[in-house]
Amino acid sequence: MSDEENAPRQNPRTTTRLSLGALSGLLAGGAALAVAELVAAAVRPQAGPVVAVGGAAIDRTPAAVKDWAIRTFGTNDKLVLQLGILAVLALFAVALGVLAARHRRTGAAGVLVFGAVGAAAAVGRPDSTSLTDALPSVVGALAGAGLLYVLVGRLPAAPRGGGQAPGEGWDRRRFVLAATAAAAASAGAGAVGRALNGAGGQEAVASRKNIDLPPPASRAPAVPRGAQVRVAGVSPFITPNADFYRVDTALVVPKVDATAWRLRVHGDGVAREKTLTFDDLLRRELIERDITLTCVSNEVGGPYVGNARWIGVRLADLLEECGVRPPSKGGPADQLVARSVDGMTIGTPVEDVMDGRDAMLAVGMNGEPLPFDHGFPVRMLVPGLYGYVSACKWIEDIELTTFDAYDAYWVKRDWAREAPIKTQSRIDTPKPFARPKAGAVMVAGVAWAQHRGIDKVEVRVDDGPWQEATLAAEDTRDTWRQWSYAWQATKGGHTLTVRATDRTGEVQTEKRTRTVPDGASGWHSVVVTVE
Repeated sequence: MSDEENAPRQNPRTTTRLSLGALSGLLAGGAALAVAELVAAAVRPQAGPVVAVGGAAIDRTPAAVKDWAIRTFGTNDKLVLQLGILAVLALFAVALGVLAARHRRTGAAGVLVFGAVGAAAAVGRPDSTSLTDALPSVVGALAGAGLLYVLVGRLPAAPRGGGQAPGEGWDRRRFVLAATAAAAASAGAGAVGRALNGAGGQEAVASRKNIDLPPPASRAPAVPRGAQVRVAGVSPFITPNADFYRVDTALVVPKVDATAWRLRVHGDGVAREKTLTFDDLLRRELIERDITLTCVSNEVGGPYVGNARWIGVRLADLLEECGVRPPSKGGPADQLVARSVDGMTIGTPVEDVMDGRDAMLAVGMNGEPLPFDHGFPVRMLVPGLYGYVSACKWIEDIELTTFDAYDAYWVKRDWAREAPIKTQSRIDTPKPFARPKAGAVMVAGVAWAQHRGIDKVEVRVDDGPWQEATLAAEDTRDTWRQWSYAWQATKGGHTLTVRATDRTGEVQTEKRTRTVPDGASGWHSVVVTVE
């Protein structure tokens, strides 16, 4: 006889039982998540297991991996993470279902492990304020364990001895009805949970709609004519809100009711603590400024830079009212720690906030209240510093302390404590691997060195000499500057390279570095084929 004939064969009844066990595990896992989402609507959306586990995963992911995720998936990195978590949970659920088909109680009890992980992640989040954050995961796990126990009890009995035929002694109708009812109930619970979670943000949405931003006491000058080069493919000088980059760790964008929002200012050197409401900010003198923001995760030539017109309260004025002095004037605090409602902490040098630049608590962006994605109701921004050390969104607390006493979120993950934005430039057109026609080709893009300004941009074709580009009109030294260069293109493959010089005379370095620990550097190049 052949080896195949000698190999033991799986009893058909066992195969059926294990397959249906796997299906039961999936149904139980889905029910656990649906019930957890429903309970999270009563607790808070951020306490749901997928969000909590996802947040914990983000917190524990090495900086290099986060950097790779942002480069690879862009602003979809959080969606990819959530899908990955769901895929892992599905595999875990299938494995528990197969285990339950062999050991009913052990498999059902395994679902409780899933709940324990979610509960621990939820109460361990920086924004968690109560043990009730564990409830969604715990209640969801109990529901899932109970369902798995019930469904496995309706499977065909495990064969003994010679076994029975797969259908003997098994009521298929009971199992199908139970599985269908479970799937329908899970779908219903999930839908209700999502609806309630969405409704939970309606007060925040309504508060934003009711805001009428007062005119700023200090308006931004009109954008000068000629700030936008007339070359197709160049980024608009003012980035629309819908196109402005978003890089943060929030899996669920916080929906904060402006009427309930509060900001506390306290800490070392604060002689007079303050707690402000949103209306308190609107009653203060507002400034309006054009400021370009840049993310430290922006690779050379990357998209994570944008320019907007911001309205807000000058942060230095608020700190001075609280009695704060910068270190250069004898103040004890050299770090301002901004805390977000989602638990994020961002540390900013006090000296930079109070050196005269337009650091602000922003309430408006491009003529409207801040979008939720960009920090509504209030965010902080400091011109000239990368966002991870300056641009706290959904801010609710400002503490004055020292760099020696406290490491903010990103510093704990090996990023630099202080991070002034590096001089950078980018070619927007032609795009990489473009195939322009021979003759006059416009090369154009943007350059930035916030709070220093751009003095010169140069373009090089292949290994030829650097040629000075034409600079567009400058708005302010805190905004990017557009540039263009008329290239007489000849047929064949060519490499176009750009570099900028800032107003201090510093030429953008050729040395290529990655984003960690304090931002990428190097020259941006594109390869084109001229036809």
